[in-house]
Amino acid sequence: MRQPNVLRSLAPLPIAFLSHPAPPMTFPSKSFLDESYDSPQDHVADTRSESLLEHPDKPEEACGIFGLYAPDEEVARLAYFGLFALQHRGQESAGIATFNASGSHCYKHMGLVSQVFDDQILQDLSGHIAVGHTRYSTTGSSHVCNAQPAMVPTRLGDLALAHNGNLVNAADLREELLDRHHDLVTTTDSEMIAFALAEAVNDGADWVSAAEQAFNRCYGAFSLVIGTPNGILGARDQQGIRPLVLGVLGPDIPEVGQPAHYVLASETCALDIIGATYVRDIEPGELVWITPEGIISRQWAEATQRKLCVFEMIYFSRPDSIVNGESLYSYRRRLGHQLAKEAPADVDLIMAVPDSGVPAAIGFSQQSQIPYAEGLIKNRYVGRTFIQPTQSMREVGIRMKLNPLKDVLEGKRILIVDDSIVRGTTSRKIVQALRDAGATEVHMRISSPPVTHPCFYGIDTDNQDQLIAATKTLDEIADQINVDSLAYLSWEGMLAATNQEPGSFCSACFTGNYPVEIPEPFKRAKLKFEAKEPVATLGVP
Repeated sequence: MRQPNVLRSLAPLPIAFLSHPAPPMTFPSKSFLDESYDSPQDHVADTRSESLLEHPDKPEEACGIFGLYAPDEEVARLAYFGLFALQHRGQESAGIATFNASGSHCYKHMGLVSQVFDDQILQDLSGHIAVGHTRYSTTGSSHVCNAQPAMVPTRLGDLALAHNGNLVNAADLREELLDRHHDLVTTTDSEMIAFALAEAVNDGADWVSAAEQAFNRCYGAFSLVIGTPNGILGARDQQGIRPLVLGVLGPDIPEVGQPAHYVLASETCALDIIGATYVRDIEPGELVWITPEGIISRQWAEATQRKLCVFEMIYFSRPDSIVNGESLYSYRRRLGHQLAKEAPADVDLIMAVPDSGVPAAIGFSQQSQIPYAEGLIKNRYVGRTFIQPTQSMREVGIRMKLNPLKDVLEGKRILIVDDSIVRGTTSRKIVQALRDAGATEVHMRISSPPVTHPCFYGIDTDNQDQLIAATKTLDEIADQINVDSLAYLSWEGMLAATNQEPGSFCSACFTGNYPVEIPEPFKRAKLKFEAKEPVATLGVP
């Protein structure tokens, strides 16, 4: 039996709406020069030309989220800089929604943060509350209609929802909402969360109670920042798989519950850029409600053991972000120390795949007492271009981004450190470039275990049949990427280097042990080889 049509009027708000029309915006087409070979800080992820270069040989993060309550501040401008610091978490689209006494205002579009917004747009986004989002799609395709924040009207006013993560029950939740006659116009699970919350509000709940009801319909990984006319909600899933931190504008942390200009963000680097002070992490299963009266905290669900995504530690989050009381640079350098203990090599130089491999390479050098040198120079200004490359440039395309230093490499035995290998396509090109530059031996060390399983919680990894470590032995991978030797960090070593309880991290991409149960149809779509033992696994339970 169909439910009453309680939300038929909840048509999504326009993609861009301001107090007056925004200036027209244009975006150049992609070329192979946009291809990224190292850290997520450099990914430019709209439609890629598969005929030119392969998809980046890294997992890709889903989103960055940001929100703040700050009367008498230019909240849209602060949100802009917060998103700018989180750009590495998603480059397909960006959006900001604000709230003031006259209502809500929102602008979102395809492109990088600096391309989507200008001074006039930010001035038009007036208010005392702001919610921002920068997106890489894992659920829903890369189209402007899927850009966030997701805007939905309710009886209490509009809500603006920014989401990082992935729901594993999205198909079931979508069917529930469609059965109740909701007009879903996007293909994202984020819109489903927004409609579930709006449904509870329209059934009579206040914002906090409605959020609790909506979140209990959601299974998977999610960190959320939700703007309303009355305040901001922030929440994490029961396992805390995706990160969310709380900060306050200025250097002083207020007394518990006291009014303040609070900030919510995916990482602490977004607090630093606007001069905010880190207060604490939002806890797994926690909901915070920020209003003019201050901040309150409630557990919307019973907390289970924390399962923070370990790839946040290894690769996704910026190295200057703080996790567990220290910068991720320090953790990644310890990974290098451990890697040198586990997989030493008789070489002349240690080098990194810039930039994400640098901290581990420095740690490897420190532990092994083998000199560290820059062997690859990264062109940080390669980006969007209208000029198409010649065929010969396509064939050596990696050198547009990473150029070997011949006088450093010639005649040397080289050990190169990277944080991960997903498909192996880029690694092979880098190794060949080093050999062409005169390296007599090229050895590779990876500061994480082999990636043998796809992620269902908001990281865009391939199906299992596209993961090189799920289909090949260690020797076969070494042959494919053409290195003299290859070694990965052990699963135990990766977790020991965190200096935290090993069970407090999700490492399913290395083990196949998923902390949130995956529905069978969803699981079968990605786990092509589940009946087979991943051949490159190194001591992983």
